[in-house]
Amino acid sequence: MKNPWARIDRLLSRAIAKGCFPSAGYLLAVGGRIIISKALGDAVIVPERIPATTDTMYDVASLTKPLVTTTLVLRARERGWLALDDPIARFLPECDRADKRSITIRHCLTHTAGFPSWRPIYAEISDRDQLGAYLGDLPLEYGPGTKVVYSDLGFIALGAALERVYGMSFDELARQEIFEPLGLKRTAYNPPPTLRPEIAGSETTMDRERTLVEGLGYRVENNETLRAVLQERSFIWGEVQDGNAYFLGGAAGHGGLFSTLAETHRMAEQYLPRSQLLRPESRALASRNATVGLGRDRSLGWMLASTRGCAAGRALPPNAFGHTGFTGTSVWIDPDRQRVYILFTNRGHPTRVAFDMNKLRQRFHLYAARALDRM
Repeated sequence: MKNPWARIDRLLSRAIAKGCFPSAGYLLAVGGRIIISKALGDAVIVPERIPATTDTMYDVASLTKPLVTTTLVLRARERGWLALDDPIARFLPECDRADKRSITIRHCLTHTAGFPSWRPIYAEISDRDQLGAYLGDLPLEYGPGTKVVYSDLGFIALGAALERVYGMSFDELARQEIFEPLGLKRTAYNPPPTLRPEIAGSETTMDRERTLVEGLGYRVENNETLRAVLQERSFIWGEVQDGNAYFLGGAAGHGGLFSTLAETHRMAEQYLPRSQLLRPESRALASRNATVGLGRDRSLGWMLASTRGCAAGRALPPNAFGHTGFTGTSVWIDPDRQRVYILFTNRGHPTRVAFDMNKLRQRFHLYAARALDRM
């Protein structure tokens, strides 16, 4: 019988051979059943070679936003602890400022809060305890609700707010509310050093982020915190790559999550009818456009496939929703056909190579959807 996944395998194998990334893993599921889960290449090539397996843990980067933070917000909403249109200042009084009083939980979830797309928090404060005051002082770049600007800062604010709502640290919160109820054993913030051989390698330098920081006028050599985040981490393996997440203790609302293909699938399934964590009303919000007329179609915590040129490509229906991660990860969900598409790569290991990751993701979804259609 002809291999239905051959085109996906060739796509990823060629990218590995070109040096785009050293490893890739993918998982396709329908109706809660995993149809295929496969790993290719080497999860680590420096300082040693370790083959990738379907149990390899990856730094999933911004998949943290929908899989953890959004889920936690929706669970808190179901309990009546917060409302989507509550001002963020209700939970972060430091944001009770004239320019930020209109920012809501919904704005943060949809990247419409007005925050800059990125700031090096670790260059601008010296301690995590200063985060609330920092967010309160941070100038907005546009009026809340007037445009979509993808920003880690809104989700960092949500993470800080959730800690105050639940009264516990973000990693403890995620473990208690998501990881343990779902029986996840290989999903964590700050995975222990003993698991390092089972984790995909990340970047060997922080040169890209360092360039961004120095472009803002900061000098790494003159700042102890900057040196710790950008210079002394000469090889990143088994710890979060993102500088802000690292500075915030490795567990934040925008990043820091490590997981496997199968356990990422379990978290994604919470947005489909077999969910153990979310009610139907909450799940429906994931495929509902919350940014109509603002140029990019986003639901709460997710991007919609109706967004022109997004990673879903043309193979997924407009109400499919998904997210990507800077490290080379992605998850997309087709709620009508109850399909889950997961692609993992560690595209920065050992160094980042310029290539069109968005195009590769679109082809992956095209080949995967066609293969599932033929089954």
